[in-house]
Amino acid sequence: MASVAPSLPLFYNGLEPLSSETHRDWRIRPRESAPFLLGQHAIPVTVEEFPLVQRHFPIIFSQGDEAVPLALLGLNEGVNTFAGEDGRFYENVYVPAYVRRYPFMLARLSPDAEQLSLCFDPTTDVIGAFDEGDRLFEADGQPSQAVKDILAFNELFEQAGQRTAAFTTELRELGLLMEGETTITEDGAEQQPFVYRGFQIVNEEKLASLRGDQLRKISQSGLLPLAYAHLFSLSLMRDLFARQKDQGKMPMPTLTF
Repeated sequence: MASVAPSLPLFYNGLEPLSSETHRDWRIRPRESAPFLLGQHAIPVTVEEFPLVQRHFPIIFSQGDEAVPLALLGLNEGVNTFAGEDGRFYENVYVPAYVRRYPFMLARLSPDAEQLSLCFDPTTDVIGAFDEGDRLFEADGQPSQAVKDILAFNELFEQAGQRTAAFTTELRELGLLMEGETTITEDGAEQQPFVYRGFQIVNEEKLASLRGDQLRKISQSGLLPLAYAHLFSLSLMRDLFARQKDQGKMPMPTLTF
């Protein structure tokens, strides 16, 4: 079956619809490594993940009108301080749902298609005509339990993505997003400070000044605690800087990512 050809998201090199005919005897095996994570310094996260993500990573927003919340894994492009050389996350670190979704995702097979279909990245090494692993389809062509679980997870992820888009839209409509900048000076250092730009954050002063109907609206929608989860997470910027330094991945003094 022909591959889908949308604008491909992060990690994906292609998309192919999962088919009971083409992939009838295929299996999925456990992932031994995650090379697609190498060099990834920021990964999209959903609003449902904010309470967990804020404990491990700074949460920032991408630039542009369609801002996307991102978990920051390194302060410079190409630097991931939370994964080893095989791309796998270190122990006791939260793994974002976006990572756990790969190599699957829901996509439209054509621009005018009403339904989303379960697709996968055909370049992955965890799906194929293997002798080991969980079957994708039963002998009668019906989806296996493994595929049913994968589909259910991707449906939940899609719903979370829609709620995340609504959250960022509300932030933008309220004028709460602003250009972010972080300046870090090493203790006792005489060199110029390290400055990081190129992202957006919530304007804390403007958030705190909301009154009346606007405040009531964001409280009822759940935006308020999510915005503060993001703001609290920004305190991890210095920890991330120290982590990057300890790993010998020190950046230039002034950078934009």
